[in-house]
Parts: sequence; structure tokens; C-alpha cells
Amino acid sequence: MRDWARVAIRVDQAHEALGHRSVEVAGAVFVRNRQLPDIHVANYGRSITAASPDEIDGLLALAEREFAGCPHRCFEVDLDTPPPFEGRLVLEGYEARDFVLMVLEGEMRGKPQAAELRLATDDADWTAADRLKKLDWAESRGRLNRDPLPAVGDSLARLARLKTPPDRKWLAYADGQARGMASVWDGVDGVGYVEDVFVEPKYRRRGLATALMHRLAADTRARGAGALSLVADAGDTPQGMYAAMGFRHVATKRRCVRCPGSN
Repeated sequence: MRDWARVAIRVDQAHEALGHRSVEVAGAVFVRNRQLPDIHVANYGRSITAASPDEIDGLLALAEREFAGCPHRCFEVDLDTPPPFEGRLVLEGYEARDFVLMVLEGEMRGKPQAAELRLATDDADWTAADRLKKLDWAESRGRLNRDPLPAVGDSLARLARLKTPPDRKWLAYADGQARGMASVWDGVDGVGYVEDVFVEPKYRRRGLATALMHRLAADTRARGAGALSLVADAGDTPQGMYAAMGFRHVATKRRCVRCPGSN
């Protein structure tokens, strides 16, 4: 049987690296994009192996040098991260946010309603996708009772474009405009990856998200993928929708962030 926890982690890490530079250092892998210094998933450490006090000291010193131009320090913790390293992050005041990794092995459950879906191919499509991405960011910040930080929303829209191709962005239309979006990537090891599933609040419960998910599954499976994977915020509601479609939880990860300038 496949170790789905580690498969999902590997696919997620490969997707997060798209459009960025990845370098293996002593005790970790650093993902870096100097054009997007304020984006956590474009500038962070992962695949941590540093476990002894000296190894951890060395890794954190390397991070200070590598990410000197970033307003944050970020590390992703998963089931293979040495506990002493995660404990050190706690001691140093890193804030943790939990995510669940989910996998769909068989057919997606449910029957989608008819919807107008289009693949983003031109500037008009991407302008519509940018608008939706900024709305998604603003909603997530509001849910966390955090400052809106619209400049970060702009950067996230740029990030989505950087990943395409190989990502493919699908848009769902209603009342003549794009009201929902989702992205799909063919992934690695025969496992595709879904991201950026979002529908404007007043257009929810009309079947747009379900239609998008079914289209993504058909899209990537037509290109050779078998299973599908995704990552969901552990504190958000969409994971319930994914579970109803047949996705199951296989692993968790934790994004640990500290902003030195805010101390």
C-alpha cells in the first residue's frame, strides 16, 4: 500500500516550489523568491532534518542570511520534522497554523450541476482570476480578524500566474462574469494537485465549486493522473465539502511564522 501521508506531502512540496528557487542546505530545503518577499509559501524552509542543538542553531542562522530581505521567517513542519526543531520554533515565538492534506483515490462522489466553465487563456481571463484571488485573500484575512494587507493579495495573484503553466486555472461564470475559480496541476507520481478553489460568497450554494472540482478531476485524469490531492486550512469549512466528494484526510502540516520586525 502507498504511504499516502508522505505522497501527499511530496506532491504539496513540489507544487509550492513551482516558480521559485529551491536549494538544499544543511538541515533543510529553502524555497526562495526574491520578487515576492512577503509571501510565506514563496520564502520558507521545509523538509527539516536538523535535530541537535548545534544543527538547529546552524539552520536558523542560515535562514537569517537567506531570508534577510523578507519580513517573516517561515518553516513548514510535517510528520517527519524532528520534534526538537518544532520545539525550538515554539520557544522563539513562531505562530503556527494547521493544514490538512487530503487525497481522492477513486471517483469523485456526487453529480455536478451544469455550469459555464472556461480555462483561463488570455489577459481578460487572468484579470478575472486576479480579482477572485484578491477577494479570496481578503475573506481569509477577515476570517482570522487580521489586517487586510491588500498588497499581499496583489502578490498572491502574481504568484498564481507564476505557476501557470504547469498549473491550469479554470473559471466558473455566472451573470456574465467569472464568479469562481480553481487550479489543477498534473502533480508527481501519478497524483494530481488541486488549489485555489474559491467562489464569491453571494454565488455559493449554486453548485459552482462542485462543478469546478469535477472538471479539475476530469482534466488531470485525462492527462494521466490517478489520485488527486489538496491542502485545506484546518480551521476552514471547505474540507467538509471535499470529504463529501470522497477526499480523505491523510496527513497534517503546520506553517510556523515569525515576523522579526513586529517584535
